[in-house]
Amino acid sequence: MSTQKSDGMNYAPKGAVKAVCGPGEFRFGAIGLDHGHIYGQCNGLVEAGGELVSVYDPDPAKVAKFCDTYPGVKPARSEAEVLEDPALKLITSACVPCERGPLGLRVMDHGKDYLTDKPPFTTLEQLAEARAKVEATGRIFAVYYAERLHVEAAVYADQLIREGAIGRVVQVLGLGPHRLGAAGRPDWFWDPAKYGGILVDIGSHQIEQFLHYTRAQDATVLHSKVANYNCPDHPEFQDFGDATLVADNGATFYFRVDWFTPDGLGCWGDGRTTILGTDGYLELRKYVDIARETEGDQVYLVDHKGEHRFPVHGKVGFPYFGELILDCLNRTDRAMSQQHTFLAIELALKAQATAVKVA
Repeated sequence: MSTQKSDGMNYAPKGAVKAVCGPGEFRFGAIGLDHGHIYGQCNGLVEAGGELVSVYDPDPAKVAKFCDTYPGVKPARSEAEVLEDPALKLITSACVPCERGPLGLRVMDHGKDYLTDKPPFTTLEQLAEARAKVEATGRIFAVYYAERLHVEAAVYADQLIREGAIGRVVQVLGLGPHRLGAAGRPDWFWDPAKYGGILVDIGSHQIEQFLHYTRAQDATVLHSKVANYNCPDHPEFQDFGDATLVADNGATFYFRVDWFTPDGLGCWGDGRTTILGTDGYLELRKYVDIARETEGDQVYLVDHKGEHRFPVHGKVGFPYFGELILDCLNRTDRAMSQQHTFLAIELALKAQATAVKVA
């Protein structure tokens, strides 16, 4: 799958191989290839030492393309064949968003851990079912919040915050523009009942980052809006959304997500995050530094000592995947706590449900 940054749906980052387990120690399978993020998920797990064994999707063309990308992977005849394989420790999926939560329940019922693309749910009812299933089975329900987990600038920013580079984080600003690419989108992409709405689909990325960088344990949605400004052929679709939140520790957050990336931009979206602290601030230019650098992963820091720029592409890596594998093997909760994983999507679902619909 292409790592070409002009195509967001099929953007699949690759990093250095840094195995955390031995050969054959962590076997996993894939079910559901509806979104190209499945390639990023599999890349991360394989680079961390996982062995991708089998794949199932009802579309033979998707399976053939997947097997071309990962030679040696066995196409399964059914979902059940993958779920019932006792050698597999985890199933990863990027099926249609409204199907991700129910698939996770089936995965956990088969004694396996689960990694799904975001958004993991499209309703609060699905979230409640998953929480109950995690409690009952003790399995891990992990979510690929890629805009932090698979972006080296975002990983490096976390290191700086942990080192106290900007003091206490008091505010985060998140911008998540995307290129629409309407001609190549499947039918489910346009249906809010299937993708969850823009604040769930893209906004969950943003909210997860806010919770992580501020170390918040909870937050409240103060205000949210959605709109369809430029897709008259799909009147239920939302091409713009924003929201304001406040965390339990007093930190605040504003984010904007949209489908208005112009054709002139060299990547699928000029994703940026600004993190304000009591002793400085950070700006992450994740995918491009417009009119200056085509390479993303640019971190800017301003502190009491001066102005600093850190180009970190290829220098930091993606530790989440190795941490997740170790969590699965050791039954720990370090890569991303289950509470945090579910809180991010809960707040996104609440923001979506209470959003003002701008005419």
